[in-house]
Amino acid sequence: MRRQYNLPTLAEPPFFCLPESVGWYSDWPEHLVNRSYGALDNFSIHLITAGKGTVELDGDSITLQPGDAFLYFPLMQQRYYSSQDEPWDVRWVHFYGGPKLVEYMTEHGFRRTTLWTVKSWKELLPLFHALLEEAETHSFLHLASLSSMTYTILTEFMSRAEPFTGGKPADTSDRLARLLPAIRSRASEPFVLEEWAEKAGVSTYYFCKLFRKTMQMTPLDFVTLCRLQHAKQLLLERSDWPVKQVALEVGYTNPSYFNKRFMEQEKMTPLEYRRIRLGRD
Repeated sequence: MRRQYNLPTLAEPPFFCLPESVGWYSDWPEHLVNRSYGALDNFSIHLITAGKGTVELDGDSITLQPGDAFLYFPLMQQRYYSSQDEPWDVRWVHFYGGPKLVEYMTEHGFRRTTLWTVKSWKELLPLFHALLEEAETHSFLHLASLSSMTYTILTEFMSRAEPFTGGKPADTSDRLARLLPAIRSRASEPFVLEEWAEKAGVSTYYFCKLFRKTMQMTPLDFVTLCRLQHAKQLLLERSDWPVKQVALEVGYTNPSYFNKRFMEQEKMTPLEYRRIRLGRD
């Protein structure tokens, strides 16, 4: 079964994103796509809902199953095909937008990899179906509706997608836990999110999501706590140091900002903390 609808592509889209085509393929073992670099100037999301299929990527052939997905950016080489023995069902949407769409998806880490696994993926199916029905019923007469539905699919996909692991247990939580001592030891240095996400082997978006889930705080909140903990130690061990020197040592070039963060955490100034802890009047 093949059901799809193609829409005209606007040279200057008036909305953040718009669909170029939407549909699904089911029980079609001959389904094969082979596009060279630069052949297609739009994004696409493909979600496998049944059966199996293969995506070829960087010389490897990766088998995908229900709940797996692949996302292409414009102009990328694309080669994927259904299993002959267990033909896949795949829902898809091709969409496009202005420069802000590329920037938005890149900032959220979705340019890092092509393959994803989608949590609670069945909840996306009504969204694909609604977009297809809107396109079939009204074509491009209701651009605002098409844009809104496409944006909903995109954001729901991005909120549920995790880097593909091929069915292997994800070890990103363990990798993050192993990184925490290193992040703490380097807390006085500028925190570069991209560096730590790369060390964990995930996108910056997923790193922040995983960090919050694991530590119940953002990476920057964790770094701040590490800095303030070190500052408290220095205030007592280096009682002759002025607050400005303590601030610089733990990573704050602005003493006023250091005082502010210290007050927020400890409900007292650094000097008050030192005086109380050292028992000075």
